[in-house]
Amino acid sequence: FLSLIMSEYKYQPGFGNHFSSESLPGALPLGQNSPQECAYGLYAEQLSGTAFTVPRSHNQRSWLYRKQPGVVQMPFTECDGKLLTAECSHVSPERFQWRPFEIDEEQHDFVQGMKVIAAAGDPTVRSGISIFIFTANTSMDKKAFYSSDGDILLVAEQGDLDIQTEFGKMLVKNGEICVIQRGIHFSISVSGPTRGYGLEVYDGHFEIPNLGPIGANGLANPRDFQTPVAFADDDCKCEWTIVNK
Repeated sequence: FLSLIMSEYKYQPGFGNHFSSESLPGALPLGQNSPQECAYGLYAEQLSGTAFTVPRSHNQRSWLYRKQPGVVQMPFTECDGKLLTAECSHVSPERFQWRPFEIDEEQHDFVQGMKVIAAAGDPTVRSGISIFIFTANTSMDKKAFYSSDGDILLVAEQGDLDIQTEFGKMLVKNGEICVIQRGIHFSISVSGPTRGYGLEVYDGHFEIPNLGPIGANGLANPRDFQTPVAFADDDCKCEWTIVNK
């Protein structure tokens, strides 16, 4: 049973690598990024993680081939997101500690269960971080979330996170971490009461630390990280709710 579940999740090892994968044979164009006509009637779109003027060694971008353009959506409407905002007006020299947050019995998904507990800086000037906890007891049904503020690191503390992103599917088991970069849509499914922690960085991207005096083989190497392979959802006729932070 476990091998059947894991067969749904396929990865490529590496951190900061250049990956290529396709969910249908021949979906990726050869020798070019944006042909006039893509295979299967797909639309070519680039997702930029850095300015195009940065040196090649620091440039981050991805080419995605979608069933419909990313601009096909209804206008956004404001929702109650007070617990998502990184309000830093309260400053205290005291030391704080807390017990694990209780998981509310009222039905709520990952987005509804996010609560910022500490922050510094300001996302509008691309400087700072925010730390939050999240709880959930139901999946994000036809609902996706993305942050325009920064990259998000999630730590699954109780329960597993079944995450579907624009790049593929990930199964993050309790005690594991995952990183979802700024602007990438994702949806999280859970199988019961779930809790974890999150860190969002407003400037730059997460990087593996320099090795320094500990030698050539550090505590975390690129091969210790995994990137999901391409996945396409066949059910593309229904409407989705997109939540933007």
